[in-house]
Amino acid sequence: MIEWRNDIRVPYADTDAMGVVYHMNYIKYFEVGRGEMMRGLGFPYREMEKEGMMLPVIECACKYKTPAVYDDVLEIRSILTEVKSASIRVDYEIRRKEDGVLLVTGMTRHAVTDKSMKPVRLKTHFPAFYASMTGETEAEDTEKNRNGR
Repeated sequence: MIEWRNDIRVPYADTDAMGVVYHMNYIKYFEVGRGEMMRGLGFPYREMEKEGMMLPVIECACKYKTPAVYDDVLEIRSILTEVKSASIRVDYEIRRKEDGVLLVTGMTRHAVTDKSMKPVRLKTHFPAFYASMTGETEAEDTEKNRNGR
């Protein structure tokens, strides 16, 4: 399991007429957290896309607990919880930094595709990314299969 934390300050433009963060903006905050996690692991989206790897969202869920408001500093916790042959799952928690109150939880699942959006096997087509996500190299995986583990 890989975990990444980063902060974001709520801009006025992200709030609605009630003065709270508009619900869809939390999905945008998930993307910010996921992007920072990928960058921190050495795989910024820009570079992944240059290499031909895409991670389209195929599932998304969000549970709202307490609203954030303008100028709150939020901590986005992104947790890579699942790496499969052609998909990954990232879970999220968003808390208000000042008091640690949990505001939102959620998840996104992403297909691993080439530029034509055709699903591809992660460890075959992008072995360095696979190794960084699992801590396992293709050579180790081959050895496990050979030994029946």
